[in-house]
Amino acid sequence: MRAVVFRAPGELAIEERPDPVPGPREVVVRVEAVGICGTDLHVLDGEFAPTVFPIVPGHETSGVVESVGDAVTEFSPGDLVSVDPTLTCGECSFCAVGRSNLCENWNGSGVARTDGSTAEFQLAPVKNVHRLPDGVDLALAAMIEPLSCAIRGYDLLPRRLGDHYLIYGAGTMGLMMAQLAPRAGAASVTVVDRNPARLEVAKEVGVEILAESADDVARRGGWEVVIDCTGAVPAIEDGLRRIRRGGTFQQFGVAPVDAKATFSPFRIYNDEITMVGSMAVLNSYARAVEMFAAGALRADRMVSHAFCLDDYAEALDQFRAGRGRKLQIRPQTTRSVELL
Repeated sequence: MRAVVFRAPGELAIEERPDPVPGPREVVVRVEAVGICGTDLHVLDGEFAPTVFPIVPGHETSGVVESVGDAVTEFSPGDLVSVDPTLTCGECSFCAVGRSNLCENWNGSGVARTDGSTAEFQLAPVKNVHRLPDGVDLALAAMIEPLSCAIRGYDLLPRRLGDHYLIYGAGTMGLMMAQLAPRAGAASVTVVDRNPARLEVAKEVGVEILAESADDVARRGGWEVVIDCTGAVPAIEDGLRRIRRGGTFQQFGVAPVDAKATFSPFRIYNDEITMVGSMAVLNSYARAVEMFAAGALRADRMVSHAFCLDDYAEALDQFRAGRGRKLQIRPQTTRSVELL
């Protein structure tokens, strides 16, 4: 099979590799689509500590079952599936208390020690494979993995009826969080982004209050829920000033490891501000499959480009430049296309 391989930090190639053969409780998936995520850049740049090179990147995956191991009864060749990339030990102190996303031996296909899905085929444990309902757009279903991360974020929020939400960033994750907010009871959703083109996408997926700065939509008393989906320190610091007394600030975006933000500890105390982080996936993947099938996302308006394997480097360059919306690699195709 052909696969993208990160050989070392800053070095990538397209390689021929042996087709995977499933073990007794494993599934081989013919990859239809894999989304490009900011984590992929961190891995390639050598900024993600768990990564062991060489590695095949890619962790937002949809495809078709190609073959199954002798002890697999849950799936058959031809089934449409999505693959959860999270691999945990099930034995450490965090796994023992149901916090496996913090696993001391955490692994993730495409980002740590196991090859991912930017290839023609992917090998996965049967427990990580989720059947897709009939009628789901298989390529767009690669959005299920980031959706499962967004659902985890909402598991950690108060989700009170009538709260007002302020979301920083109209990239993939900001758009997902914005689309889920009404389902969590939000009375209003405001999205802030410096990029007018991204705000236009937010409008297309149903967000009504849009601005390039929170100053343009200042809400008396602030917002009950403020979510940063940028990881950018200026946005984080601005958001921390916008929380209503008794409200919640969620750090959802991934900031650089050495980033520092300034805030008022007195205000956190005096206004009873809740601050919460959200990292990856925890018991949310199956729910993401169901919510995706139920139309929780306007995924058709979020994926803008589909690249073939040979154009992976070009896709990364476009991602770094912030051009387009969600960018996907479709390993079974031979040409790249702009969808929107």
